[in-house]
Amino acid sequence: MAEVPAHRLGRHALVVDGRDVAAVLVADSAWARLRGLLGTAAGAEPPAGLLLTPGNSVHGWGMRYDLDVAQLDAEFVVVRAVRLRRGGLVGPRRGVRHVLEAPHGAFETWGLVAGSHVSVR
Repeated sequence: MAEVPAHRLGRHALVVDGRDVAAVLVADSAWARLRGLLGTAAGAEPPAGLLLTPGNSVHGWGMRYDLDVAQLDAEFVVVRAVRLRRGGLVGPRRGVRHVLEAPHGAFETWGLVAGSHVSVR
């Protein structure tokens, strides 16, 4: 998948390595990316995650809970997956074009690791 549809915070199904894993919102406007998951509660569903596109870094300032963060390349392959603690920062990285964030623990449940392929439908 080379491009995510432009649905300002539209709800989609998140697919990891060919498996539907969760509901995800797509943030493809500057405002939606800036807001991110701020104001949400840990474990709140739906959505279970947020795909920021385009994007290459995220912060946890003002968050009430830790996040799992995956930095994705242009082909939506996970370059790096890390835990973002409240108030922390995941800085930009070369080759990253999109960022997926979810409440901490979600990636383990979904089987998402570096090298996984992510898409939305």
